[in-house]
Amino acid sequence: MNEDTSLVVGGSNGIGLAISSVLAEKGNVIIVDKSEPDYNLSSNISFCKFDLLSSDYSIFKQFENIKSLIITAGFGRLALFEDIEESEIIRQMTVNTIAPMRIINHFYGKIKSKNDFYCAVMVSISGFMSSPFFSTYGASKAALKIFIESLNTELTKSDTTNRILNVSPGSLKGTRFNNGKNNLNDTIPIAREIIKRMYEKEDLWIPQYEDIFKEVLERYHEDFRKEGIHSYEYKLNSGRVNL
Repeated sequence: MNEDTSLVVGGSNGIGLAISSVLAEKGNVIIVDKSEPDYNLSSNISFCKFDLLSSDYSIFKQFENIKSLIITAGFGRLALFEDIEESEIIRQMTVNTIAPMRIINHFYGKIKSKNDFYCAVMVSISGFMSSPFFSTYGASKAALKIFIESLNTELTKSDTTNRILNVSPGSLKGTRFNNGKNNLNDTIPIAREIIKRMYEKEDLWIPQYEDIFKEVLERYHEDFRKEGIHSYEYKLNSGRVNL
């Protein structure tokens, strides 16, 4: 494993797959995921099978020499909370929140060191506001958002320039999230932007912020109840959910 090796957790699909492909243009990439990618990828990419629902995370001890850590694994589905089983609540919170916290904990010594280390985590705009039909997913991402913000404050007060980039998009084309399909043509451009901002050690990027989410967040902070109702009706009228 050389100094240019990147570890992409959740790299077999969606934005993780695109990030792996871009990083492989200049260095080695290790994808950690529960299933192998369904694309023919660069010879610079290797695969390690692992399910984030596992209780034993000792597998990450073998990746001590990586220079970049990107966590993109996560899942959710649009549904009323009453239609989500307890087992799904546990799986979502484990994969979306606890798993990234455990992985970052494993590599935190490298993140906090004086040596350059690059880290990015896919969070979600759902973690910034109430999200009806996405209550469990939004809660898992809100917890992850606060975790990353807290660590970045601690890093700022310590003797390091390293930061954890919180990438918080809305829905992305070209991913399997919410029953979509992988399409690298759609995801490669955003992957390049994520990697660029990660290497610049930014701590937050919300894609389409100026075009869409600035106004949405302003409405939310002005009246979160009213914006919650608007979000509920918007999702219902979009045809993405059924009551």
